[in-house]
Amino acid sequence: MMGLATELAKVKSRQDVSAALRLMHGTMVLEAPAFGTVARGLDVNELALRAFFASFPDYDVELSGHAVAGETLVCWGTARMTMTGDRFGVEPNGRRAELPVFLRFAFADRLIAGEYFHFDLSELCAQSGVSTDAVRQKLFARR
Repeated sequence: MMGLATELAKVKSRQDVSAALRLMHGTMVLEAPAFGTVARGLDVNELALRAFFASFPDYDVELSGHAVAGETLVCWGTARMTMTGDRFGVEPNGRRAELPVFLRFAFADRLIAGEYFHFDLSELCAQSGVSTDAVRQKLFARR
């Protein structure tokens, strides 16, 4: 399990969507509560990853620890990323943010079937020089 999670971290850090999708089960569910998103299935995950990398083209994640319970793997580490573009309705400062992250993985058929990707949106916004309220309004107003 840790081998799959480590490989996923590596390919996502290269923004290699095709390689990431090869590590995912067809029923893959990617949850990012900070953004209020849930991507189900490979096609939707592909779109979600492409949108994420368009907003954070230098995304890099380093896993520094993990724990396993049955078929669940929990990892933690640091993500580094620069907010770009206007997806969030704000003008970021162009600085690279460094954030603690927590990831919970589920597995099926020797592939990753679920990823829960958690980080502090307020901290990302603070380091990116933008209003958390404005970003939350953009992300959650349509719901």
